[in-house]
Amino acid sequence: MSPEISVCLMFTALMLGIFLGFPTAFVLGGVAMIFGLVNVGPEIFGFFITRLFGLMTNYTLLAVPLFLFMGVFMEKSGIARRLFNAMYLLWGGLRGGLGISTIAISAIFAATTGVVGASEVTIGLMALPAMLKNGYNKSLACGSVCAGGTLGILIPPSVMIVIYGPIAQLSVGKLFLGAVVPGILLTLLYMVYIGVRCYFRPEDGPPMPETERTVPLRQKVWLFLSAVLPAMLLIFSVLGSIFMGIAAVTEAAAVGVIASMVLAACHGKLNFKTLKNAGYETLNITSMIMMIAVGASFFSTVFVTLGGDDVIINLFSSLPFGRWGALVVIMLLLILLGMFIDWMGIIFIVVPLITPIAAELGFDPIWFAVLVMLNLQISFLTPPFAYSIFYLKGITPPGVKTTDIYRGVIPFVGLQILAVLLCILFPPLLTWLPGYFIG
Repeated sequence: MSPEISVCLMFTALMLGIFLGFPTAFVLGGVAMIFGLVNVGPEIFGFFITRLFGLMTNYTLLAVPLFLFMGVFMEKSGIARRLFNAMYLLWGGLRGGLGISTIAISAIFAATTGVVGASEVTIGLMALPAMLKNGYNKSLACGSVCAGGTLGILIPPSVMIVIYGPIAQLSVGKLFLGAVVPGILLTLLYMVYIGVRCYFRPEDGPPMPETERTVPLRQKVWLFLSAVLPAMLLIFSVLGSIFMGIAAVTEAAAVGVIASMVLAACHGKLNFKTLKNAGYETLNITSMIMMIAVGASFFSTVFVTLGGDDVIINLFSSLPFGRWGALVVIMLLLILLGMFIDWMGIIFIVVPLITPIAAELGFDPIWFAVLVMLNLQISFLTPPFAYSIFYLKGITPPGVKTTDIYRGVIPFVGLQILAVLLCILFPPLLTWLPGYFIG
């Protein structure tokens, strides 16, 4: 069987299995097993064992459960509630102020959790009722929460980055630095959009009544400091230790776990029940990630053995308009896949294939990797498999319809695409910070 036919059949079987609703991990492993036995024979099991051992001994991947554990404790510590109350008073007097506050809180919370689900559900339970109560347009309110929640997958310490680094054989620390500016860029784009929209359409985001924001200055300052400082200390303990070269990513994640537990203890939330729930939730998510990683490693092993990597490289190299034409095709392919496959599946399946292509085309590896992860944010807001929409729908009040959420996310998808275009046109947005700190 020629490599070209093998590639077509493997991807057809993979997509068919996923669209039929079978778990991604088992589809990946099953397709790899069948094509490996047919084309290579029983010797393929030796390749599987070697890849499995390499995956299980990957030290960097230890950071995944640690960051997940840290995120759960941040959710339980009460810091999100304090942040919301502080931002509520700070921005609430402006048109669209509550929407802007929602994005700001989401960005800060993203830098302390790295998980979209935890960020969006926690913030949505606080921000959405407050915006609806103050007469906000339902679509704008829902879109703000959905878009803000997706920042958790990009802004460091992001679980996506921790997984992406080892797969692409890139420094997770450099990827963290590369993701800082696009994370801030998206945050500002969201805030500016909400502010401008509500300036010209005040009925979409009216300011809070003055009676609700009349609080003594001393109380405002204390509320702001008690909310922001702990979050900033946690962010600095994790990212600061990485950026200054004090600790590697895994060790920094362990420091973050300790810091989050200390914060939870300060708020009286550190107890056996919280520890048990955090442990169960972390184990559940980590097991899912590692099962997909195992299946994807088997799939890529067979794919490369059959010559599929050469087929893909030759295909993209022959596209019109040179390397920029190939980049456009890759970006469009990621958006399309993101509509049907979750980001973990895309990373484990597609990244091992497109990373060599980017190197062959002469793209900076850090720039290309962060650009891919910025693109994958779009998958959270694009139906039919838009996880951010599903997260929000599970906590919305009865008066909010799914169509309100769909309408609300459309402008933010446009802003995400704009951010991708800006990072393509101005590469230093992604490469300056890693080059400055690490070189």
